[in-house]
Amino acid sequence: MSVLLDRLLGEQRELTAVEQFAREDDAGALPSQQTRYSRLLPAAPPRAGQQYGFEVDLDRCTGCKACVTACHALNGLDEDETWRDVGLLVGGTAANPLMQHVTTACHHCLEPACMTACPVDAFEKDPVTGIVRHLDDQCFGCQYCTFACPYDVPKYHHAKGIVRKCDMCSSRLAAGEPPACVQGCPNEAIAIRTVDRHDVLEDAEAGSFLPAAPDPHLTLPTTTFRTARALPRNMLPVDYHAVSPQKPHWPLIVMLVLTQLAVGAYLVGIVLERFLPQQTIAAFRPLHAGGALGFGLLALVVSVLHLGRPQYAFRAVIGFSHSWLSREIVAFGVFAALASLYAAGAWLAPGGRWLTWLGWSVCVTGLAGVLCSVMIYVFTRREFWSLPAVATRFLLTTVLLGVAAVWLSLMVLDVAGEPAARQIVERTGTWLCRTLMLAAAAKLAFEALIFRHLLSRRATSLKRSAALMAGPLSNSVMARFAAGVLGGLVMPAFLLFSSGDATAGPRAEMLVVAALLFAASLGGELAERYLFFAAAAPPRMPGGLRS
Repeated sequence: MSVLLDRLLGEQRELTAVEQFAREDDAGALPSQQTRYSRLLPAAPPRAGQQYGFEVDLDRCTGCKACVTACHALNGLDEDETWRDVGLLVGGTAANPLMQHVTTACHHCLEPACMTACPVDAFEKDPVTGIVRHLDDQCFGCQYCTFACPYDVPKYHHAKGIVRKCDMCSSRLAAGEPPACVQGCPNEAIAIRTVDRHDVLEDAEAGSFLPAAPDPHLTLPTTTFRTARALPRNMLPVDYHAVSPQKPHWPLIVMLVLTQLAVGAYLVGIVLERFLPQQTIAAFRPLHAGGALGFGLLALVVSVLHLGRPQYAFRAVIGFSHSWLSREIVAFGVFAALASLYAAGAWLAPGGRWLTWLGWSVCVTGLAGVLCSVMIYVFTRREFWSLPAVATRFLLTTVLLGVAAVWLSLMVLDVAGEPAARQIVERTGTWLCRTLMLAAAAKLAFEALIFRHLLSRRATSLKRSAALMAGPLSNSVMARFAAGVLGGLVMPAFLLFSSGDATAGPRAEMLVVAALLFAASLGGELAERYLFFAAAAPPRMPGGLRS
């Protein structure tokens, strides 16, 4: 026996599997695959009004994931990286249950959201084939396309700092070879077909795509899912009711809150100046403008930390014509420049009347930046990030933190012995406290409305968000509301009863109250913005069983 094993091992050392395959192929011993694959590829290139698209035969898909393995191997993906996924749909009745595997990849949409959203034009759609390619060298890793794509197609590669995705193995198609997934499927469940763009529009109008998948109207996907069976109406992804927190994106959380704080501080400060005499304004402007500028510049610095390749941040303005992210960056860039001029002028010539007009210019560009921030998330079409919801959150944060910043500035001036601080509090303290309390109460009440969706019978995306906030994220929710009540209601109420008396409370004590108000308000808004990301249940394609 040992002699036989030694001989077999010796033969393996002499001839590898690749060499064996090469010998058999040279000898013509292997069957030709050309006929087989020709059935899975288009007979001719797309004509005008056509493009390539995947066709998936659901009746042939067994969920073996050979397509996933082939895609992974041919494209040299990392261990935890996939460009093609296999999900599972379940439905039917107890007497006649149905389970359907579904293989999906990039749908090479007619109107790809990833391409529209990208601020650096790192996506391109081939005008002939319709294939949507990602330009790795152009990408700077902002990950906005991962928000914008409703089908979870672009995948962020942490090591490389860029996003990558399926390109339908375009180089193989150009050479007449099938994509890896097509060649790897043992049941010929995947094919490349030529699709008419007019037919894609009609299919989207009829809602014909895949059960429980995101609405095809969003991007007009070109993948066709074919079956000879009538799928039951209750077909749902096996993970349809599963909820899990999303990635919070801390640099974005800090950037959003601090930019809105800076804009709000300038806005409230400029409005406040209309009720003050000129000599009082000259005492208030330098410290308040400098503090607001500091928070704004810190926000812009932190935002760069979100990029996978921050050295290419200068490319962000390339997509200004179509990307809300590019527009936000330009708006806040102009805001930072004008705010710097305003802060410098406030220190060098605090009584200058021209500063009022410059201050209003700072407010207008800052509000433009906040509105661009709103549209960045509205563009994703997530229900949790609807226009009314995002605009309400962001604008109320701007007002709330703006008033809190003004209070902190006033108390710092008061401790420094500036008589103007007490004069400002006497004139506007009641108005500031009531504005802060109203903004905080409105914001907390609005955020609490999400929990009404727990009563819904349907498992909507908003119900998933509410379930996340009532379950895995409940500690963050309690911390957010506790900080919001303390900073937005309790502390302002204390100041409201004190602000009417110019001698109320020692200066140091009032500074502590204002600092606590500011810290609690800022912490509450940071917690709210964390929930804004973590509880945003995204649209998704059918997933698999989870442990």
